[in-house]
Amino acid sequence: MVNPRRTALLLGTALVAGGLALASGPAMAQKKGGSLVYANVSAVGTMDPHVAAAVVDLETIHHVYEGLVEMGEDYRAAPMLASKIDISPDGRTFTFSLRKGVKFANGKEMTAADVIASFERYKKVSPNAPALGDVAGMETPDPYTFVIKLNKPNSLFVEVMKTPTYSFAILPAEQKDKPARDPDLVGIGPYVVSEWARDSHLVLKRNDNYVADESAKGPDGYAGKKTAFLDSIRYNSVPEANTRVAALQTGGADFIGALPGDVAKRLKGRTDISVLSVIPFCQATFISHAKNFTNRSVRQAVSMLIDSEEMMEAAGQVWDRNPSLMFKPSYYFSDVGAAMYDQHSVDKAKALLKAGNYAGQKVVLETNTNYAYMRDSSQVLVEQMKKAGINVELKMVDWTTNVGDLSKGTGGWDMTITGLCSGPLLGPQQWRLSLAFAQNPDDPVVTEGYAKMFATTDAAERKKIWMGIEKYFIEEGYMMKVADIADLRGMNDKFVGIKPYYMQRFWDVWKK
Repeated sequence: MVNPRRTALLLGTALVAGGLALASGPAMAQKKGGSLVYANVSAVGTMDPHVAAAVVDLETIHHVYEGLVEMGEDYRAAPMLASKIDISPDGRTFTFSLRKGVKFANGKEMTAADVIASFERYKKVSPNAPALGDVAGMETPDPYTFVIKLNKPNSLFVEVMKTPTYSFAILPAEQKDKPARDPDLVGIGPYVVSEWARDSHLVLKRNDNYVADESAKGPDGYAGKKTAFLDSIRYNSVPEANTRVAALQTGGADFIGALPGDVAKRLKGRTDISVLSVIPFCQATFISHAKNFTNRSVRQAVSMLIDSEEMMEAAGQVWDRNPSLMFKPSYYFSDVGAAMYDQHSVDKAKALLKAGNYAGQKVVLETNTNYAYMRDSSQVLVEQMKKAGINVELKMVDWTTNVGDLSKGTGGWDMTITGLCSGPLLGPQQWRLSLAFAQNPDDPVVTEGYAKMFATTDAAERKKIWMGIEKYFIEEGYMMKVADIADLRGMNDKFVGIKPYYMQRFWDVWKK
């Protein structure tokens, strides 16, 4: 459940699903100019939108790139580079009418040739390429029309395309054959990359060639009409939370991310600093590597040891107890995972180890030093695993290595922990890419389940099918849910327009 002591750290702001309700004040004139410094938990690892999954990367990427559709403020798909989407009656043909006059940062106008080239590249390099597995063909009948034809109906295809993770961003056609993680940094969004010192900082500057969507009234999530008021945004890598807080207090940073709840206490009472919260933001979840950690009974035994309260208390998190792989506001929320959730039982674990003929084989648990809740939860689980008689090795790496190993299955891990953020709220169509983290994307229970779910237009039937997939992953011990967690962020009072959201946005933000 939410810890009332730590909820008080939100400094009087009102929580709503997915964000905050902020008190309104006197209107302030919008103006261009000024720079904002953002101290975050880790360095930007990649600016390739087709392969990026980490929030620290995506927060910059969504300022530089845009897709045909993007996630709106209400988490539903909203048009962005497409002005209109027509869907055939049989649910197999999707026709995207493109906005005219949209330009890349290099001044080139975007056409359907760039769109089809971007989708072709996505199919080759993105870990989410299976989302396009049913595409029968793509066409560009004219420079401003892009058509996708599917082999079979997909009632959620446009919703799939809104994903902020592994974004379906449009790149210039010249980037089609660029390998993963290595495209030229030519985007179409309100900002461009002006400087990037890997492992240190990245600087964005205003894109003077940006063409906003004038048909929209204003910004809408990652869609809508965006205005770049700031001259530049600097993203600094500051792994240590105390250092980030000190930078905010002394003026070295204007905005900080990944603020631990106990550290946030120091900011209480400051009239020039605010703490923002987004809850639910992510799910703290342990993941098993299906190809390495093959003993089902041992996976289940580890699941029986998870103690949500001890882990979240150790990490100082604002959190909520939830057995589901979906956030509570989601239509697809259910309690099918309740029997395996938060059992914190050494006795149940030992019984499962015995049933699985466990003979002391080593289990490698990989975690990272950057995110306190991941590190601390892992350390708590290690102690519980030792009590149950499991031979466990804790492997501590940096976040960039951790997320890379998770995505690619490298690093020799049997288990790891991560924060699953977009899938739990956006729906089953987003979860397919997260389920692949268990390194068994071809699991027939999953592939056949998704085929049935995408083929039906009945919402209740889709939910029933998803619940079966979710129950399977939990009962198999591939996904071990800990808790829903909030993301706390700190900001000073020098800027107007900053609103908390899944990934922080700085368009339509200006300096006082």
